[in-house]
Amino acid sequence: MVSKDSGSSSFARSCAAIILAAGEGTRMKSDMPKVLHEIANLSMIGHVIMMVQEAGVDTLIAVIGPGREDVRAEILKLCPSAKIVVQEQRLGTAHAVLAAKSEIGERFDDLLVLFADTPLLRAETLQSLRKPLSSGAAVVALGFNAENPAGYGRFLTEGDRMIAIREHKDATEAEREVTLCNSGLMALDGKTAIGMIEAIENKNSQREFYLTDVVEIADRRGLASFYRVADEQEVMGVNDRVQLSKAEAVFQGRLRNGAMLAGVTMAAPETVFLSFDTRFGRDVHVEPHVVFGRGVSVGDHVRVKAFSHFEETKIAEQAEIGPFARLRPGTELGVGVKIGNFVEVKKAVIGDGAKINHLSYIGDATIGARSNIGAGTITCNYDGFFKYTTIIGEDAFIGANSSLLAPISIGNGAFVGSGSVVTDDVPANALALARGQQVVKLEWATAFREKARAKKARK
Repeated sequence: MVSKDSGSSSFARSCAAIILAAGEGTRMKSDMPKVLHEIANLSMIGHVIMMVQEAGVDTLIAVIGPGREDVRAEILKLCPSAKIVVQEQRLGTAHAVLAAKSEIGERFDDLLVLFADTPLLRAETLQSLRKPLSSGAAVVALGFNAENPAGYGRFLTEGDRMIAIREHKDATEAEREVTLCNSGLMALDGKTAIGMIEAIENKNSQREFYLTDVVEIADRRGLASFYRVADEQEVMGVNDRVQLSKAEAVFQGRLRNGAMLAGVTMAAPETVFLSFDTRFGRDVHVEPHVVFGRGVSVGDHVRVKAFSHFEETKIAEQAEIGPFARLRPGTELGVGVKIGNFVEVKKAVIGDGAKINHLSYIGDATIGARSNIGAGTITCNYDGFFKYTTIIGEDAFIGANSSLLAPISIGNGAFVGSGSVVTDDVPANALALARGQQVVKLEWATAFREKARAKKARK
Protein backbone atom coordinates (compact mmCIF):
# COMPACT_ATOMS: atom_id res chain seq x y z
CA MET A 1 0.00 0.00 0.00
CA VAL A 2 1.16 3.51 -0.78
CA SER A 3 0.92 5.45 2.44
CA LYS A 4 0.12 9.10 2.84
CA ASP A 5 2.98 11.32 3.94
CA SER A 6 1.71 12.65 7.23
CA GLY A 7 3.89 15.74 6.99
CA SER A 8 2.92 16.70 3.45
CA SER A 9 -0.36 18.50 4.00
CA SER A 10 -0.17 22.17 4.90
CA PHE A 11 -3.89 22.81 4.35
CA ALA A 12 -6.47 23.25 7.08
CA ARG A 13 -9.18 22.73 4.45
CA SER A 14 -10.58 19.27 3.76
CA CYS A 15 -10.04 17.87 0.28
CA ALA A 16 -11.32 15.02 -1.89
CA ALA A 17 -9.62 13.88 -5.07
CA ILE A 18 -11.85 12.51 -7.82
CA ILE A 19 -9.86 10.30 -10.17
CA LEU A 20 -11.55 9.65 -13.49
CA ALA A 21 -10.65 6.14 -14.66
CA ALA A 22 -13.59 5.09 -16.83
CA GLY A 23 -11.85 5.20 -20.23
CA GLU A 24 -11.10 1.89 -21.97
CA GLY A 25 -7.96 3.02 -23.78
CA THR A 26 -8.50 1.15 -27.04
CA ARG A 27 -5.39 2.74 -28.55
CA MET A 28 -3.27 0.64 -26.18
CA LYS A 29 -4.25 -2.45 -28.26
CA SER A 30 -4.43 -4.45 -25.05
CA ASP A 31 -6.78 -6.76 -23.16
CA MET A 32 -5.84 -4.83 -20.02
CA PRO A 33 -7.40 -1.47 -19.12
CA LYS A 34 -5.20 1.47 -19.99
CA VAL A 35 -4.87 2.71 -16.41
CA LEU A 36 -3.39 -0.62 -15.27
CA HIS A 37 -0.42 -0.40 -17.62
CA GLU A 38 2.70 0.18 -15.58
CA ILE A 39 5.43 2.79 -15.32
CA ALA A 40 8.39 1.79 -13.16
CA ASN A 41 6.43 -1.27 -11.96
CA LEU A 42 3.42 0.70 -10.74
CA SER A 43 0.15 1.10 -12.61
CA MET A 44 -0.65 4.54 -13.98
CA ILE A 45 -3.59 4.87 -11.62
CA GLY A 46 -1.23 3.79 -8.84
CA HIS A 47 1.03 6.74 -9.64
CA VAL A 48 -1.92 9.11 -9.41
CA ILE A 49 -3.04 7.60 -6.09
CA MET A 50 0.47 7.88 -4.67
CA MET A 51 0.72 11.47 -5.83
CA VAL A 52 -2.59 12.64 -4.32
CA GLN A 53 -1.73 11.02 -1.01
CA GLU A 54 1.60 12.84 -0.97
CA ALA A 55 -0.30 16.05 -1.66
CA GLY A 56 -2.30 15.67 1.55
CA VAL A 57 -5.70 14.71 0.13
CA ASP A 58 -8.14 13.40 2.75
CA THR A 59 -10.45 11.25 0.63
CA LEU A 60 -9.97 9.51 -2.68
CA ILE A 61 -12.95 8.88 -4.95
CA ALA A 62 -12.44 6.90 -8.16
CA VAL A 63 -14.88 6.84 -11.07
CA ILE A 64 -14.54 3.63 -13.06
CA GLY A 65 -16.36 2.04 -15.99
CA PRO A 66 -18.89 -0.78 -15.65
CA GLY A 67 -17.50 -4.28 -15.22
CA ARG A 68 -14.01 -3.08 -14.36
CA GLU A 69 -13.39 -5.22 -11.30
CA ASP A 70 -9.69 -5.31 -12.17
CA VAL A 71 -9.46 -1.53 -11.86
CA ARG A 72 -11.47 -1.61 -8.64
CA ALA A 73 -9.13 -4.22 -7.17
CA GLU A 74 -6.03 -2.21 -8.05
CA ILE A 75 -7.42 0.94 -6.44
CA LEU A 76 -8.40 -0.83 -3.22
CA LYS A 77 -5.05 -2.62 -3.04
CA LEU A 78 -3.27 0.72 -3.05
CA CYS A 79 -5.82 2.68 -1.04
CA PRO A 80 -8.29 0.50 0.91
CA SER A 81 -10.22 3.56 2.11
CA ALA A 82 -10.97 4.75 -1.43
CA LYS A 83 -14.59 5.30 -2.49
CA ILE A 84 -15.42 3.79 -5.87
CA VAL A 85 -18.34 4.70 -8.10
CA VAL A 86 -19.32 3.42 -11.53
CA GLN A 87 -20.06 5.67 -14.50
CA GLU A 88 -22.53 3.55 -16.46
CA GLN A 89 -22.52 5.84 -19.53
CA ARG A 90 -19.58 7.92 -20.68
CA LEU A 91 -21.12 11.28 -21.48
CA GLY A 92 -18.19 13.55 -20.74
CA THR A 93 -16.02 14.69 -17.85
CA ALA A 94 -18.76 16.63 -16.04
CA HIS A 95 -21.01 13.58 -16.22
CA ALA A 96 -18.19 11.49 -14.73
CA VAL A 97 -17.78 13.84 -11.77
CA LEU A 98 -21.53 13.85 -11.15
CA ALA A 99 -21.42 10.06 -10.98
CA ALA A 100 -19.63 10.62 -7.67
CA LYS A 101 -22.15 13.19 -6.40
CA SER A 102 -23.36 11.03 -3.54
CA GLU A 103 -19.80 10.65 -2.26
CA ILE A 104 -18.99 14.34 -2.68
CA GLY A 105 -22.02 16.27 -1.44
CA GLU A 106 -20.80 19.43 0.25
CA ARG A 107 -18.61 17.65 2.77
CA PHE A 108 -15.30 18.90 1.41
CA ASP A 109 -13.81 22.37 1.20
CA ASP A 110 -11.79 21.49 -1.90
CA LEU A 111 -12.28 19.07 -4.78
CA LEU A 112 -9.56 17.95 -7.16
CA VAL A 113 -10.50 16.40 -10.49
CA LEU A 114 -7.72 14.23 -11.93
CA PHE A 115 -7.22 11.65 -14.66
CA ALA A 116 -5.85 8.16 -14.08
CA ASP A 117 -3.80 8.31 -17.29
CA THR A 118 -1.76 11.36 -16.22
CA PRO A 119 0.93 9.60 -14.16
CA LEU A 120 3.69 12.22 -14.15
CA LEU A 121 1.92 14.92 -12.15
CA ARG A 122 3.76 16.08 -9.03
CA ALA A 123 2.25 16.50 -5.57
CA GLU A 124 3.52 20.07 -5.28
CA THR A 125 1.62 20.99 -8.44
CA LEU A 126 -1.62 19.81 -6.85
CA GLN A 127 -0.88 21.79 -3.72
CA SER A 128 -0.30 24.89 -5.85
CA LEU A 129 -3.57 24.25 -7.65
CA ARG A 130 -5.50 24.19 -4.36
CA LYS A 131 -4.10 27.39 -2.85
CA PRO A 132 -6.36 29.93 -4.60
CA LEU A 133 -9.42 28.08 -3.28
CA SER A 134 -8.54 29.14 0.25
CA SER A 135 -8.66 32.78 -0.94
CA GLY A 136 -12.15 32.52 -2.41
CA ALA A 137 -11.65 31.08 -5.88
CA ALA A 138 -14.37 28.78 -7.17
CA VAL A 139 -12.34 27.17 -9.96
CA VAL A 140 -8.60 26.74 -10.56
CA ALA A 141 -7.61 25.02 -13.80
CA LEU A 142 -4.18 23.63 -14.67
CA GLY A 143 -2.78 24.56 -18.05
CA PHE A 144 0.43 24.16 -20.02
CA ASN A 145 2.10 25.90 -22.94
CA ALA A 146 1.83 23.37 -25.74
CA GLU A 147 4.53 22.92 -28.33
CA ASN A 148 1.77 21.80 -30.68
CA PRO A 149 -1.64 22.94 -29.35
CA ALA A 150 -3.74 21.17 -32.02
CA GLY A 151 -6.52 19.16 -30.42
CA TYR A 152 -6.24 20.69 -26.96
CA GLY A 153 -8.75 22.95 -25.26
CA ARG A 154 -7.55 26.58 -24.98
CA PHE A 155 -7.41 28.82 -21.92
CA LEU A 156 -9.09 32.16 -22.49
CA THR A 157 -7.73 34.49 -19.84
CA GLU A 158 -7.51 38.06 -18.59
CA GLY A 159 -4.40 38.46 -16.48
CA ASP A 160 -4.37 35.60 -14.00
CA ARG A 161 -8.14 35.17 -14.25
CA MET A 162 -9.87 32.50 -16.31
CA ILE A 163 -12.72 33.55 -18.59
CA ALA A 164 -13.38 30.26 -20.36
CA ILE A 165 -11.87 27.00 -21.56
CA ARG A 166 -12.72 26.38 -25.18
CA GLU A 167 -12.44 22.88 -26.64
CA HIS A 168 -10.49 22.78 -29.90
CA LYS A 169 -13.48 21.62 -31.98
CA ASP A 170 -15.61 24.47 -30.62
CA ALA A 171 -12.94 27.20 -30.77
CA THR A 172 -12.84 30.06 -33.27
CA GLU A 173 -9.79 30.54 -35.48
CA ALA A 174 -8.58 33.34 -33.17
CA GLU A 175 -8.99 31.15 -30.10
CA ARG A 176 -7.02 28.37 -31.75
CA GLU A 177 -4.03 30.69 -31.94
CA VAL A 178 -3.76 30.49 -28.15
CA THR A 179 -0.99 28.10 -27.00
CA LEU A 180 -1.95 27.99 -23.32
CA CYS A 181 -3.83 24.70 -23.25
CA ASN A 182 -6.00 22.73 -20.88
CA SER A 183 -4.54 19.72 -19.06
CA GLY A 184 -7.99 18.68 -17.85
CA LEU A 185 -6.96 18.84 -14.19
CA MET A 186 -8.95 21.17 -12.00
CA ALA A 187 -9.51 22.28 -8.41
CA LEU A 188 -13.04 23.29 -7.37
CA ASP A 189 -14.58 24.91 -4.33
CA GLY A 190 -16.43 22.08 -2.62
CA LYS A 191 -19.42 24.17 -1.56
CA THR A 192 -20.30 25.43 -5.05
CA ALA A 193 -18.91 22.69 -7.33
CA ILE A 194 -21.93 20.40 -7.63
CA GLY A 195 -24.34 23.24 -8.32
CA MET A 196 -22.13 24.58 -11.11
CA ILE A 197 -21.55 21.15 -12.66
CA GLU A 198 -25.27 20.37 -12.67
CA ALA A 199 -25.80 23.56 -14.71
CA ILE A 200 -23.57 22.32 -17.54
CA GLU A 201 -25.35 21.59 -20.82
CA ASN A 202 -24.31 19.36 -23.73
CA LYS A 203 -24.55 21.94 -26.51
CA ASN A 204 -21.06 21.33 -27.89
CA SER A 205 -20.13 19.46 -31.08
CA GLN A 206 -19.53 16.22 -29.15
CA ARG A 207 -22.88 16.36 -27.36
CA GLU A 208 -21.07 15.70 -24.09
CA PHE A 209 -21.09 17.43 -20.73
CA TYR A 210 -17.73 19.23 -20.54
CA LEU A 211 -16.36 19.96 -17.09
CA THR A 212 -14.47 22.85 -18.65
CA ASP A 213 -17.78 24.75 -19.00
CA VAL A 214 -17.72 25.25 -15.24
CA VAL A 215 -15.40 28.23 -15.78
CA GLU A 216 -18.01 30.20 -17.74
CA ILE A 217 -20.73 29.19 -15.29
CA ALA A 218 -18.63 30.48 -12.41
CA ASP A 219 -18.08 33.74 -14.28
CA ARG A 220 -21.83 34.19 -14.85
CA ARG A 221 -22.42 33.61 -11.15
CA GLY A 222 -19.85 36.18 -10.14
CA LEU A 223 -17.41 33.59 -8.87
CA ALA A 224 -13.67 33.83 -9.50
CA SER A 225 -11.73 31.38 -11.66
CA PHE A 226 -7.94 31.25 -11.88
CA TYR A 227 -5.33 29.11 -13.59
CA ARG A 228 -1.94 27.66 -12.89
CA VAL A 229 0.65 26.52 -15.43
CA ALA A 230 2.62 23.26 -15.34
CA ASP A 231 5.32 21.90 -17.62
CA GLU A 232 3.85 20.11 -20.64
CA GLN A 233 5.76 16.94 -19.80
CA GLU A 234 4.28 16.80 -16.29
CA VAL A 235 0.66 16.81 -17.49
CA MET A 236 1.25 14.45 -20.37
CA GLY A 237 -1.58 11.96 -20.86
CA VAL A 238 -0.87 8.38 -21.90
CA ASN A 239 -3.13 6.98 -24.60
CA ASP A 240 -0.96 4.47 -26.45
CA ARG A 241 2.19 2.43 -25.93
CA VAL A 242 4.42 5.02 -27.57
CA GLN A 243 3.30 7.60 -25.01
CA LEU A 244 3.66 4.96 -22.30
CA SER A 245 7.32 4.50 -23.21
CA LYS A 246 7.87 8.27 -23.15
CA ALA A 247 6.30 8.52 -19.71
CA GLU A 248 8.51 5.63 -18.54
CA ALA A 249 11.60 7.48 -19.75
CA VAL A 250 10.59 10.66 -17.93
CA PHE A 251 9.86 8.86 -14.69
CA GLN A 252 13.06 6.82 -14.87
CA GLY A 253 14.95 10.08 -15.27
CA ARG A 254 13.34 11.42 -12.10
CA LEU A 255 14.17 8.26 -10.16
CA ARG A 256 17.80 8.20 -11.33
CA ASN A 257 18.34 11.87 -10.55
CA GLY A 258 16.80 11.46 -7.12
CA ALA A 259 19.01 8.46 -6.37
CA MET A 260 22.20 10.20 -7.49
CA LEU A 261 21.41 13.35 -5.54
CA ALA A 262 20.88 11.14 -2.47
CA GLY A 263 24.35 9.58 -2.74
CA VAL A 264 24.22 6.82 -5.37
CA THR A 265 26.90 6.65 -8.06
CA MET A 266 25.75 5.61 -11.53
CA ALA A 267 28.41 5.58 -14.23
CA ALA A 268 25.80 5.26 -16.99
CA PRO A 269 22.44 6.20 -15.42
CA GLU A 270 20.54 5.96 -18.69
CA THR A 271 21.16 2.18 -18.66
CA VAL A 272 19.94 1.62 -15.09
CA PHE A 273 16.23 0.96 -14.55
CA LEU A 274 14.61 1.55 -11.17
CA SER A 275 11.24 0.74 -9.66
CA PHE A 276 8.94 3.34 -8.11
CA ASP A 277 9.79 1.85 -4.68
CA THR A 278 13.55 1.21 -5.02
CA ARG A 279 15.37 2.30 -1.86
CA PHE A 280 19.10 3.04 -1.66
CA GLY A 281 21.49 3.74 1.19
CA ARG A 282 24.49 6.04 0.96
CA ASP A 283 27.55 5.46 -1.19
CA VAL A 284 25.96 2.78 -3.32
CA HIS A 285 27.73 2.22 -6.64
CA VAL A 286 25.67 0.90 -9.55
CA GLU A 287 27.45 -0.15 -12.73
CA PRO A 288 25.75 -0.04 -16.18
CA HIS A 289 22.81 -2.18 -17.31
CA VAL A 290 21.26 -3.03 -13.96
CA VAL A 291 17.51 -3.54 -13.43
CA PHE A 292 15.83 -3.01 -10.06
CA GLY A 293 12.37 -4.56 -10.00
CA ARG A 294 9.67 -3.93 -7.44
CA GLY A 295 10.48 -4.19 -3.74
CA VAL A 296 14.28 -3.80 -3.66
CA SER A 297 16.17 -2.08 -0.85
CA VAL A 298 19.93 -1.57 -0.93
CA GLY A 299 22.06 -0.76 2.12
CA ASP A 300 25.05 1.57 2.48
CA HIS A 301 28.30 0.99 0.61
CA VAL A 302 26.93 -1.71 -1.69
CA ARG A 303 28.49 -2.25 -5.11
CA VAL A 304 26.26 -3.61 -7.87
CA LYS A 305 28.15 -4.76 -10.93
CA ALA A 306 26.91 -4.66 -14.51
CA PHE A 307 24.05 -6.68 -16.05
CA SER A 308 22.42 -7.69 -12.77
CA HIS A 309 18.68 -8.02 -12.10
CA PHE A 310 16.85 -7.77 -8.76
CA GLU A 311 13.26 -8.28 -7.56
CA GLU A 312 11.80 -8.14 -4.02
CA THR A 313 15.24 -8.33 -2.46
CA LYS A 314 16.85 -6.85 0.67
CA ILE A 315 20.56 -6.15 0.43
CA ALA A 316 22.46 -5.21 3.58
CA GLU A 317 25.42 -2.86 3.69
CA GLN A 318 28.81 -3.57 2.10
CA ALA A 319 27.52 -6.35 -0.13
CA GLU A 320 29.05 -6.89 -3.56
CA ILE A 321 26.87 -8.32 -6.33
CA GLY A 322 27.46 -9.34 -9.92
CA PRO A 323 28.21 -8.98 -12.71
CA PHE A 324 25.38 -10.97 -14.32
CA ALA A 325 23.70 -11.80 -11.00
CA ARG A 326 20.00 -12.43 -10.55
CA LEU A 327 18.33 -11.98 -7.17
CA ARG A 328 14.72 -13.17 -7.20
CA PRO A 329 11.85 -12.55 -4.76
CA GLY A 330 12.46 -13.44 -1.14
CA THR A 331 16.23 -12.96 -1.22
CA GLU A 332 17.92 -11.34 1.78
CA LEU A 333 21.65 -10.67 1.75
CA GLY A 334 23.51 -10.00 4.98
CA VAL A 335 26.37 -7.59 5.64
CA GLY A 336 29.35 -8.01 3.34
CA VAL A 337 27.85 -10.83 1.29
CA LYS A 338 29.44 -11.50 -2.10
CA ILE A 339 27.30 -12.75 -4.98
CA GLY A 340 29.34 -13.30 -8.12
CA ASN A 341 28.82 -13.71 -11.84
CA PHE A 342 26.02 -15.93 -13.15
CA VAL A 343 24.64 -16.63 -9.68
CA GLU A 344 20.88 -16.89 -9.17
CA VAL A 345 19.36 -16.64 -5.68
CA LYS A 346 15.66 -17.14 -4.91
CA LYS A 347 13.83 -17.05 -1.55
CA ALA A 348 17.05 -17.44 0.38
CA VAL A 349 18.63 -15.76 3.39
CA ILE A 350 22.38 -15.37 3.00
CA GLY A 351 24.25 -14.69 6.26
CA ASP A 352 26.84 -11.98 6.89
CA GLY A 353 30.08 -12.44 4.99
CA ALA A 354 28.95 -15.49 3.03
CA LYS A 355 30.23 -15.93 -0.53
CA ILE A 356 28.55 -17.40 -3.62
CA ASN A 357 30.96 -16.31 -6.27
CA HIS A 358 30.39 -18.34 -9.44
CA LEU A 359 27.76 -20.08 -11.53
CA SER A 360 25.43 -21.28 -8.77
CA TYR A 361 21.71 -21.57 -8.04
CA ILE A 362 20.59 -21.12 -4.43
CA GLY A 363 16.83 -21.43 -3.93
CA ASP A 364 14.65 -21.94 -0.81
CA ALA A 365 17.71 -21.89 1.40
CA THR A 366 19.38 -20.42 4.46
CA ILE A 367 23.14 -19.92 4.26
CA GLY A 368 25.00 -19.21 7.49
CA ALA A 369 27.49 -16.43 8.07
CA ARG A 370 30.92 -16.71 6.42
CA SER A 371 30.06 -19.89 4.51
CA ASN A 372 31.58 -20.38 1.07
CA ILE A 373 29.54 -21.87 -1.76
CA GLY A 374 31.73 -23.23 -4.55
CA ALA A 375 31.24 -22.73 -8.27
CA GLY A 376 28.44 -24.70 -9.88
CA THR A 377 26.66 -25.54 -6.62
CA ILE A 378 22.91 -26.15 -6.88
CA THR A 379 20.29 -26.50 -4.19
CA CYS A 380 17.90 -29.06 -5.69
CA ASN A 381 14.75 -27.59 -4.17
CA TYR A 382 11.93 -28.86 -6.42
CA ASP A 383 10.66 -32.37 -7.16
CA GLY A 384 8.07 -31.34 -9.72
CA PHE A 385 5.35 -30.94 -7.08
CA PHE A 386 6.76 -29.29 -3.95
CA LYS A 387 9.59 -26.98 -2.89
CA TYR A 388 12.01 -28.04 -0.14
CA THR A 389 14.51 -26.13 2.01
CA THR A 390 18.29 -26.35 2.24
CA ILE A 391 19.94 -25.17 5.47
CA ILE A 392 23.68 -24.55 5.55
CA GLY A 393 25.24 -23.51 8.84
CA GLU A 394 27.93 -20.95 9.58
CA ASP A 395 31.51 -21.31 8.31
CA ALA A 396 30.61 -24.21 6.04
CA PHE A 397 32.49 -24.94 2.82
CA ILE A 398 30.61 -26.40 -0.15
CA GLY A 399 32.95 -27.66 -2.85
CA ALA A 400 32.52 -26.82 -6.52
CA ASN A 401 29.93 -28.58 -8.68
CA SER A 402 27.96 -29.95 -5.72
CA SER A 403 24.25 -30.78 -5.78
CA LEU A 404 22.41 -30.49 -2.46
CA LEU A 405 19.20 -32.53 -2.57
CA ALA A 406 16.65 -30.78 -0.35
CA PRO A 407 15.32 -31.09 2.27
CA ILE A 408 18.80 -31.20 3.76
CA SER A 409 20.81 -29.63 6.55
CA ILE A 410 24.56 -29.07 6.59
CA GLY A 411 26.03 -28.19 9.96
CA ASN A 412 28.31 -25.39 11.10
CA GLY A 413 31.85 -25.75 9.82
CA ALA A 414 31.07 -28.76 7.65
CA PHE A 415 32.80 -29.50 4.34
CA VAL A 416 31.24 -30.97 1.20
CA GLY A 417 33.73 -32.37 -1.27
CA SER A 418 33.67 -31.07 -4.84
CA GLY A 419 31.40 -32.89 -7.25
CA SER A 420 29.27 -34.43 -4.51
CA VAL A 421 25.56 -35.20 -4.73
CA VAL A 422 24.52 -34.85 -1.09
CA THR A 423 21.25 -36.52 -0.11
CA ASP A 424 21.59 -36.81 3.70
CA ASP A 425 22.21 -34.30 6.46
CA VAL A 426 25.85 -33.47 7.23
CA PRO A 427 26.83 -32.97 10.90
CA ALA A 428 28.80 -29.96 12.09
CA ASN A 429 32.52 -30.02 11.24
CA ALA A 430 32.15 -33.22 9.18
CA LEU A 431 33.32 -33.92 5.63
CA ALA A 432 30.75 -35.29 3.18
CA LEU A 433 31.89 -37.05 0.02
CA ALA A 434 29.26 -38.41 -2.36
CA ARG A 435 30.87 -39.36 -5.67
CA GLY A 436 32.08 -42.41 -7.53
CA GLN A 437 35.60 -43.75 -6.95
CA GLN A 438 38.12 -42.61 -9.56
CA VAL A 439 39.51 -45.28 -11.88
CA VAL A 440 42.72 -44.70 -13.91
CA LYS A 441 43.59 -46.93 -16.91
CA LEU A 442 47.20 -46.39 -17.99
CA GLU A 443 47.86 -45.82 -21.70
CA TRP A 444 44.14 -46.10 -22.48
CA ALA A 445 44.22 -42.82 -24.45
CA THR A 446 47.13 -43.98 -26.63
CA ALA A 447 45.33 -47.18 -27.58
CA PHE A 448 42.09 -45.31 -28.25
CA ARG A 449 43.76 -42.85 -30.63
CA GLU A 450 45.59 -45.59 -32.56
CA LYS A 451 42.39 -47.57 -32.99
CA ALA A 452 40.48 -44.48 -34.13
CA ARG A 453 43.15 -43.47 -36.66
CA ALA A 454 43.19 -46.97 -38.17
CA LYS A 455 39.40 -46.99 -38.51
CA LYS A 456 39.48 -43.58 -40.21
CA ALA A 457 42.21 -44.73 -42.65
CA ARG A 458 40.11 -47.67 -43.80
CA LYS A 459 37.29 -45.36 -44.98
